[in-house]
Amino acid sequence: MIRFEQVSVTYDGATGPSLQGVDLVIPEGELTLLVGPSGVGKSTLLGAVSGLVPHFTGGTLRGRVTVAGRDTRTHKPRELADVVGTVGQDPLAHFVTDVVEDELAYGMESLGLAPAVMRRRVEETLDLLGLNELRDRPIATLSGGQQQRVAIGSVLTTHPKVLVLDEPTSALDPAAAEEVLAVLQRLVHDLGTTVLMAEHRLERVVQYADRVLLLPAPGAAPLLGAPSEVMAVSPVHPPVVSLGRVAGWSPLPLSVRDARRLAAPLRTRLASATASAPVNPAPLPSGPVCGTASWALPGPGRSPGFGKGRGGDSSAQRHPAPRPGPLARLLRRAEPSRPAPAGGAPAGPAPAGGAPAEVRDLGVRRGRREVLRGITLTVTPGETVALMGRNGAGKSTLLSALVGTVPPATGEVSVGGLAPHRTPPPEMVRRVGLVPQEPRDLLYADTVAAECAAADSDAGAAPGTCRELVTSLLPDVPDDVHPRDLSEGQRLALALALVLTGRPALLLLDEPTRGLDYAAKARLIEILRGLAADGHAIVLATHDVELAAEVAHRVLILAGGEIVADGPTAEVVVSSPAFAPQVAKVLAPGHWLTVTQVAEALAAAEAPA
Repeated sequence: MIRFEQVSVTYDGATGPSLQGVDLVIPEGELTLLVGPSGVGKSTLLGAVSGLVPHFTGGTLRGRVTVAGRDTRTHKPRELADVVGTVGQDPLAHFVTDVVEDELAYGMESLGLAPAVMRRRVEETLDLLGLNELRDRPIATLSGGQQQRVAIGSVLTTHPKVLVLDEPTSALDPAAAEEVLAVLQRLVHDLGTTVLMAEHRLERVVQYADRVLLLPAPGAAPLLGAPSEVMAVSPVHPPVVSLGRVAGWSPLPLSVRDARRLAAPLRTRLASATASAPVNPAPLPSGPVCGTASWALPGPGRSPGFGKGRGGDSSAQRHPAPRPGPLARLLRRAEPSRPAPAGGAPAGPAPAGGAPAEVRDLGVRRGRREVLRGITLTVTPGETVALMGRNGAGKSTLLSALVGTVPPATGEVSVGGLAPHRTPPPEMVRRVGLVPQEPRDLLYADTVAAECAAADSDAGAAPGTCRELVTSLLPDVPDDVHPRDLSEGQRLALALALVLTGRPALLLLDEPTRGLDYAAKARLIEILRGLAADGHAIVLATHDVELAAEVAHRVLILAGGEIVADGPTAEVVVSSPAFAPQVAKVLAPGHWLTVTQVAEALAAAEAPA
């Protein structure tokens, strides 16, 4: 169905090819998962299949790519539209209409399908992707995950022979991601559709793949094979594969089910390890120690329960905070000098009155819809809180209320002792900073240097402060590069540096791992841990359960605009089939969350006394 013949792609002005030596065949009726570190050419390879490379992106394509017998060099994307359906990383760039139902019908109208056929396919797609309740909604009012489902639906309605998907589950909650992947699997199995999909969250998708296509490094020869064979040598792999490597399992498992079948001896080893050297299998990250998780069902006039004991207690001594990371130390050096706190403690974020964030009985409305109600929470210095829940639950709205872009309809929001929606932005810059789902929303200048200069000026920081932060996060990015030419991960790092220039006591992040590979996510985790250790409060809205397991002290689960669970990460996520990380599912009922915890426990048990 898809044939690459000695394909290489070189963009104008590039020092070398972005893609080189691709010579392979992707057969009809299979789901092929494209994997590899950031920057190896995955998006370029997908673009070569859809015709966007080189017709839209420019550059030089050598060799030949054919899709259903059509040469993409001589067929422009519109001439491939009846064969290839494409969904890119950014759903907003995909839309051409304003309403969900119109967007689903647009592609069929372009192909001249009969109205009766269009109506039937729209209804089928609304049901397949759980979009029926959103059919009349303006696309601009949807959450990021809902928009992503609409983008996928808009290409499914045309019934293409080939689907090309770039990060299709990156903005979806776990349940919605499973629904979308189940739909794709049904198309492959029942209709013979060929699916080529690039995805960084391999823990979600690798078990669905018939084949895996690995691009191991820039310019390296690709490897196409069975998922188990490729994952055994891949530099990027899901946590369940990492756990298999630590445990010495062979063959390596690709799914939680496969791993659980092999996990009994490992559970026994871990139980012995914790018995001989008592440790908490899932210690909280450094920062405040949380109390018992509490649950409540949403309902009219009902206030959900909340976790207790959010201040520190004697258990904090069992998990002392690590030294601040390099980024936190850099932030401290960049700060104007001020007297050290009593006791010689290191200087934390900029001083502000009150807790970093306090919310009491918050309600928010968007038009006639009540999107948040009865929200009450307090975020303390050094605490990292993860907001989780299905798409449209109100996570991004809560972050917007904390930063002041959405006013409360009822209740109160206090950030550093001020009401953010009534306070001029210059007064809030050292109290709160938001990195949105789309980092490009913060990027307006033509170069990285200009963005940094503006950030220094806005924050009243010394010239060069932002540039130092960018260098610590992006050591290889020059001053004169345009932000739009950066990768998704690089744009996120730049936006984070811009926000951190103001040294806000409260840092808000909306889906911060979207578009990041495992290496970039590991760097982000190190940064967030360092900031928390330095006293910054962090609230992140995420569907990435592995990220929450690594960095969050507390998890809040939202549903229908209400908090339905609030408590320590281990207690909340282990008891949730939707939001538990892979390691927790494999090793339940033990409270193990990450591969690192397991590896450290095994190493400690094997070390000589």
